[in-house]
Amino acid sequence: MKKYVLTSVLMGSVLVLSACKPVDWAEQQWNSAFNNSKEEKAEKPEKQNENEQQKDERKDEKPTEKDGDEEQDQQTDLPWLSETVTVSGDGKSIVQNLDDMLIVANKERNLPEDYEPADLVVPDVPFPFKEDLPKKKLRKEAASSVELLFKAAQEQGLELLAQSGYRSYDTQVAIFAYNADQYGEDKANQTSAQPGQSEHQTGLSLDVTSPQVNYELVEKFGETKEGKWLAENAYKYGFIIRYLKGKEDITGYQYEPWHLRYVGKEHAKEIHDRGITLEEYLQKP
Repeated sequence: MKKYVLTSVLMGSVLVLSACKPVDWAEQQWNSAFNNSKEEKAEKPEKQNENEQQKDERKDEKPTEKDGDEEQDQQTDLPWLSETVTVSGDGKSIVQNLDDMLIVANKERNLPEDYEPADLVVPDVPFPFKEDLPKKKLRKEAASSVELLFKAAQEQGLELLAQSGYRSYDTQVAIFAYNADQYGEDKANQTSAQPGQSEHQTGLSLDVTSPQVNYELVEKFGETKEGKWLAENAYKYGFIIRYLKGKEDITGYQYEPWHLRYVGKEHAKEIHDRGITLEEYLQKP
């Protein structure tokens, strides 16, 4: 009887232990499936993050393309030389974009005799004369910018003076006649503009000088510390050296390191960086 009971107990234990093994296996399979599910869920955010990162990168690329389009649009919107004149009855090309900061007056492009900018003001900069003359004036935007330019030059220990800004058509008649009488018409054409062809009439040009050249407008000014500083820094304030050395065939005038022309910072930087003239900048490709 005791043996029978012992045997029954042993057999029952074996059955119980055997019954546990499938439960352990099922639990392992459940845990494995559960863990795999967690791993998959963990992977999804990583993939999602990668996708979002790629989207962000594509978003970052779009402004670059847009900037390129804007730059192209800006170039398209420039007032090209060929599109800003009309031919008068006597065959002269008359400038039409009179209020444009990129207006061009030269030997082939004439300003109307009665043209005078409406916003002329006197900038707060030093002049080598005390008289209240019209040539002290510039257009308002150019005047404000030249004040900043002069202030920056002064901070560098430089001494600049404004010699001549706006000139009316009638004033240019007198100046050209004087130069032609003194030096001959051929020489006058190299150093002075015919009436209607002077940039000074636009109110956007300013001749500057310094004590280093005895307040004169001479080529030697380009060798002074003031002249060198202007050549390197004028564009930062919206100005260019209008008549460059080596570009006489394009501008029609000799090198004038003293002749500043306001075009605005953005255009001035590009013209300066490319080492070109205003005519070249506005020549339609």
